[in-house]
Amino acid sequence: MAALSFEPLTPTAYLDRAATAHGDRVAVIDGDQRWTYAELHRRCRQLAGALHPLADGRPVAVLAPNTHVLLEAHFGVPWAGVPLVAMNTRLSANEIGYILTHSEAAVLVYDPASEPLVRDALARTNTPPITIKAGAQYEKLLAGATLRHGKIDDELSLLSINYTSGTTGTPKGVMYHHRGAYLQALAMVGHTGLSPSAVHLWTLPMFHCNGWCFPWAVTAAAATHVCLPKPAPAEVWRLIREEGVTHLNGAPTVLSMLAYAPQAGPVGTTVRVATGGSPPSPAILRRMGKLGFEVTHLYGLTETFGPAMICDWRPEWSVLDAGTQARFKARQGVGNMISCRVRVIAEDGSEVAADGRTLGEITLRGNNVMLGYFKDELATKHAAPDGWFRTGDLGVVHPDGYVELRDRSKDVIISGGENIASVEVEQAIAEHPAVLEVAVVAKPDERWGEVPAAYVTPHEGAVITESELIAFARERLAHFKAPKTVVFGPLPKTSTGKIQKYVLRQAASAGSAQRSR
Repeated sequence: MAALSFEPLTPTAYLDRAATAHGDRVAVIDGDQRWTYAELHRRCRQLAGALHPLADGRPVAVLAPNTHVLLEAHFGVPWAGVPLVAMNTRLSANEIGYILTHSEAAVLVYDPASEPLVRDALARTNTPPITIKAGAQYEKLLAGATLRHGKIDDELSLLSINYTSGTTGTPKGVMYHHRGAYLQALAMVGHTGLSPSAVHLWTLPMFHCNGWCFPWAVTAAAATHVCLPKPAPAEVWRLIREEGVTHLNGAPTVLSMLAYAPQAGPVGTTVRVATGGSPPSPAILRRMGKLGFEVTHLYGLTETFGPAMICDWRPEWSVLDAGTQARFKARQGVGNMISCRVRVIAEDGSEVAADGRTLGEITLRGNNVMLGYFKDELATKHAAPDGWFRTGDLGVVHPDGYVELRDRSKDVIISGGENIASVEVEQAIAEHPAVLEVAVVAKPDERWGEVPAAYVTPHEGAVITESELIAFARERLAHFKAPKTVVFGPLPKTSTGKIQKYVLRQAASAGSAQRSR
């Protein structure tokens, strides 16, 4: 009876189903190219057939932006019977060389635009992988390949390895399993309302947590993938209007970029947006709402297949005033529907009171938590010492059970013995109409130990002074929480749009050191 009632879960099965049920419908739009689900299914099987003998049981790495090549790899590589290593296109040659060596990748598929970077990275490896360049070489490989459809026997086997940014050391390889990706994709379908009529625009990098599992989620719904190598605002707005985009994802900085672009204007129909990476400010949520975007706040990490929690909107909240709704939407929420368990714990391991005030560390466990770090048992044990994954994020639990992130543990500013949540200060400053983006970090101070320092990107053409913005913040916060300095200019960001606070902390520390000399 086992064979009758049990089948190992794998997200690649979603393409089998889509090809069978929706084979004649458009699956992928990539520039001028379009493929149906039947064609996508065949191409992925050809890719699997080509890679299987080349990989010989070792991982296949892909260095490409959001093109059909990386999308096809999410199915073709697992069908070749090996793990996928999707790499950040903005990494240095040294970092790419490290990942290729550490993952033991046998094959590297890369975009032609990355050729100089790839050449430099390969020179840093002792055993360079076989390389396949997207374009003519890739298409020739597929054309000459036999069709393969590898069977997954163990749903907990290694599906992919996603490397962390490595800002605090060498990158760690986060191991995803088939079961987790299957269930996470299913949760994303349910929570974001994907369906065969949906058109998903790839504004979130597919290499980031395997695109939050949306390569599989969009396919599970038999929706249309619209590939976008670079999320330039003008191009995003063009595709939204011309292709009838209904869904997209991205960090809050992506939302800001779209909301205030010259091309911005009310969308004809509702566009559902999932955002994560940092709490979106109520100001940007209000702006997106006016344009017709329905924003859902998600929370997760590379170690949790992307979004592990969701600010699950309650219908009764829809009658509240706009400001209250925006504050509620900025919360991280509750575990998603595949039953990721969430605890916010004090230093002694006990759960904090659900009073919206008591701070603790967010911990997670469930089907969408990693197998561990590749070839790093010590780091794995440190991350989950008692079977609960420690996120390093600090938050509170509200009486309704919804979690609200207050800060990364390393981002809390301790000033004169008082804890200041940088998120709270950022949200106050973001209310100023001249502010496009803001990040607040700790700045060393001889008297208080640390004080808040704000880094602000104003709207184009806006005029605001440091003293005016500090006074604005002091009107909304306890005075000790207001920034003591404000620096204007563009903010450093990762390839996924996250603000690199560690860069700003270094700048703040360097500035203090220079003034003390």
